[in-house]
Amino acid sequence: MTFRVLLVCMGNICRSPTAEGVLRSFIRTNNLGDKVEVDSAGTHGYHVGEAPDSRTQRAAMVRGYNLSQLRARKVARQDLDYFDLILAMDKSNLDNLMRLATPEQQGRIKLFMDYSKNFDDEEVPDPYYGLGHGFDLVLDMVEDASKGLVEEIKATLGRR
Repeated sequence: MTFRVLLVCMGNICRSPTAEGVLRSFIRTNNLGDKVEVDSAGTHGYHVGEAPDSRTQRAAMVRGYNLSQLRARKVARQDLDYFDLILAMDKSNLDNLMRLATPEQQGRIKLFMDYSKNFDDEEVPDPYYGLGHGFDLVLDMVEDASKGLVEEIKATLGRR
């Protein structure tokens, strides 16, 4: 049985594709590739079909994450049934997802940073309009939360 995780930000070109690339890497290094499916999407359709922001790709590549094959897409209603866990990068996108979801689906929707061990932040800040260092901070936060998430997924799969 596959455990499915969807990572969500606003446009799906900065934070959520970064999280997708990092989490996929961690899933592979933990030998969970055949048990876990990872995808990302945006709550808005501004960038559908586009590759991640070039600054996002550059920052990720420095750390060994290749995001060049990813393409932005908008969250679809069927995603709320398909994915076991839907993780928003911030409260605004969490609220958007909760409005879209039925009461049964809402239990699967959380903040990504709930899995962080070393950051007190509840939200991954959007680096799109900021300076370049914001993309590195996003990577630091995403790597930390992804480690915690992989631990949780391992525990969940162990219970299945």
